[in-house]
Amino acid sequence: MVTGLLSGCAAADGTPIRIGVAGSFSDPIGLPMKLAAELAAAEINANGGINGRPLELVARDDYADPDSAVFIAGDLYDSDVAAVVGHLFSGTTLAAAPVYNGGADPVAAISPSSSSPEVSAAGDHTFRVCPSDLAHGAALAHWVRERLGLERGAVLYLNDQYGRGIRQTFVQEFLRLGGRLQSIDPYLGDKPDVGPYLDRLARDKWIEFLVVAGNRGEAEEVIRQARRRGVTVPVLGGDGLEGIEGAGALAEGVYLTSSYFSTLTTDANRKFVEAYRRRFPDAGMPNQPAAATYDAIHLLREVIARAGTDRQAVRRALAAVGSETPAFEGVTGVVAFDAAGDVPDQNVYIGLVRGGAVEVAPRVTDVAQGR
Repeated sequence: MVTGLLSGCAAADGTPIRIGVAGSFSDPIGLPMKLAAELAAAEINANGGINGRPLELVARDDYADPDSAVFIAGDLYDSDVAAVVGHLFSGTTLAAAPVYNGGADPVAAISPSSSSPEVSAAGDHTFRVCPSDLAHGAALAHWVRERLGLERGAVLYLNDQYGRGIRQTFVQEFLRLGGRLQSIDPYLGDKPDVGPYLDRLARDKWIEFLVVAGNRGEAEEVIRQARRRGVTVPVLGGDGLEGIEGAGALAEGVYLTSSYFSTLTTDANRKFVEAYRRRFPDAGMPNQPAAATYDAIHLLREVIARAGTDRQAVRRALAAVGSETPAFEGVTGVVAFDAAGDVPDQNVYIGLVRGGAVEVAPRVTDVAQGR
């Protein structure tokens, strides 16, 4: 493992304040997280650091591997970091959580993108700045029934924490809204063989849509197999389908959820995207983990400026954001933590792939939460 340090450039003297950044930086989804952290740290240091002290990042790649995440968590725990931003995926966040939450001096860890419902119970020092799968699944259900007006469908889900989370709330909410599902079937692997499931759908010609509760690569394979069988109904999925627009014509018409799209028209997002593209012109557009990491670093700057670097003081100050102290207004929206360290009021958007890009539909969080 290699420690990546971003040197502080604040004008004031002083020892650095260190924040850990842990994620799968060798993954195309995870690299933007590291870049956005570097951007946020550079902005903070250019504006005087934190109370005159430069901010320094300790960046560690967990390679999306739970065992590596545990090792990295132990290393960061034993270091002098005041807090950690990470990990990227739910599996690695849950694996590392007992380390961050244990021992004599636990450290607060803020995940930018771990959406499993299980993260809510991972410990008092585990936070996240993204909605859980419960919000994504419910948003999809409302979109299908109330916006698309579809009643009959089927679900294929990756049999892991992420896929089961999306499936659980989509199915529950869709049925509550009067919808009907022909089948709810699990799959495994990066290129799942779902032929038997799709053969059944092709024979019955009953369904009006197909939900793929999994990741981009799997969804692309499912769509290929479905099209070969003449199943051409709309395909929908959660934020695991991020980047599917890159599949070209195969992804045309696919719907996906996300708590962030780089095409959002808010002033905060416009400034963030411009700064990100200016600093990393060859990196492409920032994704949700990038935007949420950027928010988490700036949030920690505010928290540490108020509470200092003592880990328990940082944790208490984070827990108070949105209740005892004002909510944080970020690129991804309002960050206000509940008692579980979740952000229940974060936005969930629906995107539609058209012409190799994602068009953002109106926000559906309020509908999904019954407001």
